[in-house]
Amino acid sequence: MGSLFRSEPMCLAQLFLQAGTAYECLSALGERGLVQFRDLNQNVSSFQRKFVGEVKRCEELERILVYLAQEITKADIPLSEGEVSPLAPPLKQVLEMQEQLQKLEVELREVTKNKEKLRKNLLELIEYTHMLRVTRTFVKRNMEFEPTYEEFPSLENECLLDYSYMQRLGAKLGFVSGLIQQGKVEAFERMLWRVCKGYTIVTYAELDESLEDPETGEIIKWYVFLISFWGEQIGQKVKKICDCYHCHVYPYPSTAEERKEIQEGLSTRIQDLYTVLHRTEDYLRQVLCKAAESVSSRAVQVRKMKAIYHTLNMCSFDVTNKCLIAEVWCPEADLHELRRALEEGSRESGAAMPSFLNTISTKETPPTLIRTNRFTEGFQSIVDAYGVGSYREVNPALFTIITFPFLFAVMFGDFGHGFVMFLFALLLVLKEDHPRLTQSQEILRMFFNGRYILLLMGLFSVYTGLIYNDCFSKSVNLFGSGWNVSAMYSAGPASEERSGLALWNASTVRHSRVLQLDPSVPGVFRGPYPFGIDPIWNLATNRLTFLNSFKMKMSVILGITHMTFGVILGIFNHMHFRKKFNIYLVSIPELLFMLCIFGYLIFMIIYKWLAYSAATSREAPSILIDFINMFLFPANEASGLYPGQAYVQRVLLAITVLSVPILFLGKPLFLLWLHHGRGCFGVSRSGYTLVRRDSEEEVSLLGNQDIEEGSNQEARCREVTCEEFNFGEILMTQAIHSIEYCLGCVSNTASYLRLWALSLAHAQLSDVLWAMVMRVGLRVDTTLGVLLLFLVIAVFTVLTVFILLVMEGLSAFLHAIRLHCLLLSSKFSDDNGAM
Repeated sequence: MGSLFRSEPMCLAQLFLQAGTAYECLSALGERGLVQFRDLNQNVSSFQRKFVGEVKRCEELERILVYLAQEITKADIPLSEGEVSPLAPPLKQVLEMQEQLQKLEVELREVTKNKEKLRKNLLELIEYTHMLRVTRTFVKRNMEFEPTYEEFPSLENECLLDYSYMQRLGAKLGFVSGLIQQGKVEAFERMLWRVCKGYTIVTYAELDESLEDPETGEIIKWYVFLISFWGEQIGQKVKKICDCYHCHVYPYPSTAEERKEIQEGLSTRIQDLYTVLHRTEDYLRQVLCKAAESVSSRAVQVRKMKAIYHTLNMCSFDVTNKCLIAEVWCPEADLHELRRALEEGSRESGAAMPSFLNTISTKETPPTLIRTNRFTEGFQSIVDAYGVGSYREVNPALFTIITFPFLFAVMFGDFGHGFVMFLFALLLVLKEDHPRLTQSQEILRMFFNGRYILLLMGLFSVYTGLIYNDCFSKSVNLFGSGWNVSAMYSAGPASEERSGLALWNASTVRHSRVLQLDPSVPGVFRGPYPFGIDPIWNLATNRLTFLNSFKMKMSVILGITHMTFGVILGIFNHMHFRKKFNIYLVSIPELLFMLCIFGYLIFMIIYKWLAYSAATSREAPSILIDFINMFLFPANEASGLYPGQAYVQRVLLAITVLSVPILFLGKPLFLLWLHHGRGCFGVSRSGYTLVRRDSEEEVSLLGNQDIEEGSNQEARCREVTCEEFNFGEILMTQAIHSIEYCLGCVSNTASYLRLWALSLAHAQLSDVLWAMVMRVGLRVDTTLGVLLLFLVIAVFTVLTVFILLVMEGLSAFLHAIRLHCLLLSSKFSDDNGAM
């Protein structure tokens, strides 16, 4: 089983890196992913470390690369993938890469700035052209304008735009023209009226087409306005109001000749700007296309380089400042690879003195390393969702490969649905190297990462679907039913053998709505179905009652077996960590408590299945009543399942009662006995002692070695007595654990009934969907029935996928996770560990 059953053995090593080869050595180590570094500069702030300048330089390069990627994406240019994982750049190429990126950024920003400026000028000229075109019609209308404002009593009978009359008044007539957004027109006109007291004439016209705003780039509906006023003070107010409403104001020509001249000049300038802008965009696209070829690979290189310098900041220098010292956790099996990586890094840097390593002994707990591959990675993620196990603790992921998809399939058992899920997962597995799947959206990427989990869940669902004999809520008759309906019918007088039996006759068949098969009638029940549920139950009216009883008992059996297996895994942990007292004082009492009550319940279920046949089924006692009587000791005991049942139940109950005080007091009293002078027992963790002092048990056993090793026990026991020992805390911790376990055996057994509940819900939803959709389409016998059937099949497929496969599958998946994380892992995980 290797590393999957238990985490890798780890060792602590010191790396001695020459200052000139440290970068190359760490790059080689990073590519192999062999070690975990320890921070030797925890008391030094991040800004005072040796390589903080290099880290800042990497962050600056990351900023440039992010800017380039944004510009490339904005231009709709695909990013070239290049190498999937390029090596970190050599030190001699870092400065060259930095200069290239900085030069490219400066050039790109300058070209982009010029492009935006040209584009803004072009849009302004286009707006000016539209303004001149529209305002040309304003003058003719204004010459015929008749004022209606009461603020001009002296000018009631005069045209306001009559130049000769305004000259006689000594006033100077002015114009302000421009464009304003459609939503601001009313407020703009209202403000002009209030501020200028009506001494202005405002003319509007809506543009036929929407124009792009030069400032924001949005497509907006514009209005062209022309404001006529006289007097410099009024003109200043008008201009300030235009600025306040962000109007685009342009010069208004005073004569027709000037207007024509301006329009001709604008036309020429617009053509020139179009030409220059197109050339600028082509050049910008060439620059971006060239940059897109290497942005992705350089981004990976910069991230690797930054990670190297972050790791170098965790190292310490020797007294000569010429050698870096690092401490790493490394799997013992990879020490030769670690040495080879150091040699490779020294050779690439051309150093005369190679870097080397030295293993050191320690009492600290190593980190947990569990190697995974494509197949086991998903199952390990399910286990790690609850918590990463302690060092060298049993890893339940090995067993989760089978138990997780099986428990899911118990809740999702349907041959058709499971086969569809299996085909979908098989497609993902066959296309797993396709780049579009690895870079897909988040939801599809989740399905892709769990493709092997889906594959096994679908395969196991096919198996349980065959057991339940469910295929899209319909049964499949593969081997022929074990029930014979014709044996129940008797046309004439019954024989002596069949006399007294409730047989069918012509009248019974004609007038009865429900006919009951009696298995005690000879020839009716010919034997059990070879595999799974007999298909005749799909036609029975009491089908749900039968399946409920079967699935409920099956859920109890699977749940108790699952929890018992978790306690047994805890025994493997105690044996590995040489805590044999935990086996006798914790694990065995837990097993006795579990098996004497709930294990006996499983025995009664299986015994009743085997001991009673169809002929004696009416004489079989109720398991539930017998199980309750086990605790109530009734005075009048009826005949049980087997002879001597009452005596056996009393013995089992006595063992259960005796195991509870051992579970509560056994371990605390033993640790107290150890603390008060008893010879130290073998409690170690493969050469490592836990640094976490969360448990008084670890304090009591700290420093003890196995008596079989023949070490100096008295010296170690003196070390133990120096540590603080709190018997009250140990007793309280064990009492909480015992209460949680005893109550949890009851609640967790009931929690496993979700296997029955979700299986029932899935079967009923599938049956309702068939009855409400498919049956409607199959009953149509008109000429359009075929076309309607195609529509019904499409609706049935969509509802099956989204409701029964996705929603019901997700529900069963979450419940299976809970059964594994909270009900299995809690039975054997280390109390002091993360789990």
